[in-house]
This record gives sequence, C-alpha cells and structure tokens, in this order.
Amino acid sequence: MTDQMQAVREFILGRNPSLGQVSDDLDLIDSRAINSLAFVEFLFLLEELTGEPIDPEDVDLDDFRTLNAIEARFFKREATR
Repeated sequence: MTDQMQAVREFILGRNPSLGQVSDDLDLIDSRAINSLAFVEFLFLLEELTGEPIDPEDVDLDDFRTLNAIEARFFKREATR
C-alpha cells in the first residue's frame, strides 16, 4: 500500500473509528464512511496527496466509491493521464 493510500485510509478511519478497518472494496458512500460533510475535506486531502487540483466537473461519484476506485482514479498515473 502506498503512503498516499495509507493517508486516505487513515482519513476515513479517523472519522469512522467504529469501522475498525476499511476494506479496499467497501462502498464508502453507501456505508457513509465519507459523507457530505467530510467530502470537501476529503477532496482537499486528495488534492494535497496528488499535488493537483480536482475539478468536480471531471469526476464521478463512482471515483470515490471504494478505496480501489480512489487509487485507480487518483494515484495510478496511467489511469489519470
């Protein structure tokens, strides 16, 4: 696991300690692990970790649904270029 994904996992667990752990395929939206109040802060975290701004017009809710989807969309260079 990359340091970036570890930071994402820690962000989620920090706001949801009752989860205990976050599996790579847990639906973060349906489980409310990322809710509307934390979403903006989560976007800022992703921007900080990637070093690039995130245009809300260029992303889909499914890009944030699981840790696997987040990694594929934001941290795998071949997926974002």
